[in-house]
Amino acid sequence: MRIAFIGLGNMGGPIAANLAHAGSNLIVCDIDRSKAKALIGLGADWANTPSEAVQDADIVMTSLPGPQQIESLAMGADGILANARDGAIWIELSTNNLEVERRVRAAAEEVGVQILDAPVSGGTEGAADGTLSIMVGGDKVIFDQCLPVLKMIGGEVSYLGDHGAGYVAKIAQVVLCYLHSVALSEALMLGVKGGVDVEIMLGIIQNSTGRSYVADRYGPPILRGDYDPGFTLALAHKDMRLTLELANSVGADLPMCKQVEDIYARATGAFGGEQNHLMAVRLLEEANKTYLRARPPQIAD
Repeated sequence: MRIAFIGLGNMGGPIAANLAHAGSNLIVCDIDRSKAKALIGLGADWANTPSEAVQDADIVMTSLPGPQQIESLAMGADGILANARDGAIWIELSTNNLEVERRVRAAAEEVGVQILDAPVSGGTEGAADGTLSIMVGGDKVIFDQCLPVLKMIGGEVSYLGDHGAGYVAKIAQVVLCYLHSVALSEALMLGVKGGVDVEIMLGIIQNSTGRSYVADRYGPPILRGDYDPGFTLALAHKDMRLTLELANSVGADLPMCKQVEDIYARATGAFGGEQNHLMAVRLLEEANKTYLRARPPQIAD
């Protein structure tokens, strides 16, 4: 089985590496060839263009920044759908909205390409370890056919139903990361401003009903002041925008999500989208003139 993998970023690179380690017949493509160096060393072939990558592939897998990139890669003379063979399966691992999913799927059906939406959760650690949670929507027969491949990269693979269900579940769960990050920073700030040592306050949170993955994973980088460089503000804000788009699509009113999206929008504008996602915490620190650090310098008036 020939697998074409397109998009070798922070998530796609280690996901593709797990496919290579599992012995897959792999061809890879990215706008930056240097990202494929290690994969080529593991036996993967290189394709100069997406059209070259997919033309002989049984399965196409993509890990992309968002809906715009998914639709752009799907369509056009050099895109996936114009060049994939009839009967190929496209496993789309990114975060997408329902409008793009429907347009791309309709175009895929016209050329005989089957699509599974299969977004992932678990961060770069899960991508590297092959322990991602994968949320899949699409035809159950196609899902069953692709399950062995999905198990090469994921620890928990869930079939959720019809097309789009994977994207919905991914957005619904990932939004908690950002809501929790904001809530954690506010809880820490409340404790610090009230006279509690920030390290003690974090420890209390980590051993109370407020405990969460976010407190355990992102609390220490906040206290160090490096804000966790593994994920960008631009991508975090993109996820929050997709949350509000999905809410609009399904008729859900989500006031907390609207507030947190505004925080990430302001942080992106203030610090730049290339900064890491926990820089959103800096907005709270500046507003309170207090850094959440083990030995914090005070922000000057």
